[in-house]
Amino acid sequence: MAWRICRKIRICPSIGSPKEFPATSRQEITMTDSARYKNMANAIRALAMDAVEKAKSGHPGMPMGTADIATVLFGDVIKFDAAVPTWPDRDRFILSAGHGSMLLYSVLHLIGVEDISMDDIKSFRQWGSKCAGHPEYGFAQGIETTTGPLGQGLAMSVGFALAERMLNAEFGNDIVDHRTYVLAGDGCLMEGISHEAISLAGHLKLNKLVLIWDDNGISIDGPISVSESGDIPARFRAAGWNTYAVDGHDPVAILAAFERAKTSDKPVLIAAKTTIGFGAPTKAGTHAVHGAPLGAAEIAGAREKLGWPYAPFEIPADILANWRAAGKRSVKDREAWLTRYNAMDAKKRAEFDRRIKGDLPTAFFDALAAYKQKLVTELPKVASRKASEMALEVVNGSIPEMAGGSADLTGSNLTKTKGQEAVKAPDYKGTYIHYGIREFGMSAAMNGIALHGGFIPYGGTFLVFSDYARPAMRLSALMHQRVTYVMTHDSIGLGEDGPTHQPIEHLASLRAIPNMTVIRPADAYETAEAWEFALTHKKGPTTLALSRQNLPAVRFEVSADNKVAKGAYEVAAAEGRAEVSIFATGSEVAIAIDAKKLLDAAGHPTRVVSVPSFENFRAQSDAYRAEVIGAAKVKIGVEAALRMGWDEIIGSDGIFVGMTGFGASAPIELLYEKFGISASHIAELASVKLA
Repeated sequence: MAWRICRKIRICPSIGSPKEFPATSRQEITMTDSARYKNMANAIRALAMDAVEKAKSGHPGMPMGTADIATVLFGDVIKFDAAVPTWPDRDRFILSAGHGSMLLYSVLHLIGVEDISMDDIKSFRQWGSKCAGHPEYGFAQGIETTTGPLGQGLAMSVGFALAERMLNAEFGNDIVDHRTYVLAGDGCLMEGISHEAISLAGHLKLNKLVLIWDDNGISIDGPISVSESGDIPARFRAAGWNTYAVDGHDPVAILAAFERAKTSDKPVLIAAKTTIGFGAPTKAGTHAVHGAPLGAAEIAGAREKLGWPYAPFEIPADILANWRAAGKRSVKDREAWLTRYNAMDAKKRAEFDRRIKGDLPTAFFDALAAYKQKLVTELPKVASRKASEMALEVVNGSIPEMAGGSADLTGSNLTKTKGQEAVKAPDYKGTYIHYGIREFGMSAAMNGIALHGGFIPYGGTFLVFSDYARPAMRLSALMHQRVTYVMTHDSIGLGEDGPTHQPIEHLASLRAIPNMTVIRPADAYETAEAWEFALTHKKGPTTLALSRQNLPAVRFEVSADNKVAKGAYEVAAAEGRAEVSIFATGSEVAIAIDAKKLLDAAGHPTRVVSVPSFENFRAQSDAYRAEVIGAAKVKIGVEAALRMGWDEIIGSDGIFVGMTGFGASAPIELLYEKFGISASHIAELASVKLA
């Protein structure tokens, strides 16, 4: 039996103008054998409820409710070769509603991705399984990104879709021409990040982005109506999206909606009305099936209702064969792409390969070496945000894949370099992204850009607004992505804007994120080294904490090695055996050097250690750390922030000069004096302890 429909009848655009949703002539779309399709979808449902039941933990409702959508998407729509799941021109699928992870694991196993075995499915949510509670990037091929914190998958998908368009602008349709599909639930659309994401996507007209909304009307607390009454499709249309409404259990309508989406000039929302826990005899359509195992009796009833008489984790050979055929459906597409790829000009192909691998061009290292020599010759006294801009001129001039941006603070973050053009529809040829006042959306999009490949993203805002970006920064670290966060106005040194804008606890909070490298450079040379580290470090994100106020040079010679990469180093030695060691970061290094002069004059030999990165210093050998920390009687830490984290360097009995509360609104010089972050105060404290 074949399915026969007319798109005009089965696809129901949400209310919009006829211009937005042109009528389609009658066209027959067929899917052979409804029983075959039904069994393929039920295989997903069975694996989901069996895995959750075995683990006694998980969310079976969403996979059971969206199994029909996933079957259509992977069976008939998505361009994905299961045998080569990292093929650069594949379509991307992102499960934003990551709690429904068994949907993704089931599909990847069924279509034949080798990384997901039945043993992995059976050990869902257990130690060592690739099938973690929520999808985790790097655990298995086919998992495009880590999801779970609701809304972030949707926001990252904007970065995926934007990277595709930007790479397409450089390499053309023959090499880069794919779509990004994202499946999100009500929770993803309630989270505030969704507003930032869909607004940016609509503005940029990312028409190869397709969002499927699992409109099941249920959340953990019960019906969505207890907390939500908005018109979701209207919100998307207002943001510049096309929207279609379909029955999420009607495969033909779903297929037709995906086909219509391919002709859209805007990003597309497919509002798919589904029943959560579809097939569960008493719990379907209720919050009881959302986040808990169904139980043996309910599963038995579901098997009967779905017509699935097989044992747990058993997939009949004929059904598995149909799924494996779906996994091979795009082999011809990949082979055709490979033919076009091999026909590329050799130089252009090599550039594409380098970009996809994430390797830096040799021209960068040559340009950086020349720039460092210039810095020690000129010794500029500039704010480290300005020093970052100066370094970026070198970086962007030698690394064409740098994709910069700012959360509407370009003139303050100094993230845009000469000749850098803004990214905009319809050509997407620029490399500078105006993210708008969307710190979270920017950071999540940068994760998507990094994960897609072909670009190295960086973006700026004020350090205090890392609070808005932090959830995405945490995922950057969790996924080990090379994303650079340019955070300016790094201390009370920003002055008159006052405590609402003066970051006090932020350095400590960002340093607390595993795999995040925080660098607070002391001058232009350290800033250049900071950028060098950020770009050569492929295993995690970097936060650059940069000053608003000018900083004098503290480095006067070109170093053979990158001292910022060491995390801490002696920047000013003591004359003889040191009685005092002063450790400082960023703008306070120069203050520490002035304090050294006072202490030296008072007969107390003093050394100064610059500590641009706690994380990099922690990674050094015990011997190096001991040498840098030294054995001076008095150890003093200086930073215009909280003490938290400093005791590992100065010890619990060390002196800390910094902040114990919020800042204030006043000129910079007065603030440092009033809060005691001064050379004279440092020298006084050291002298008292030495007495």
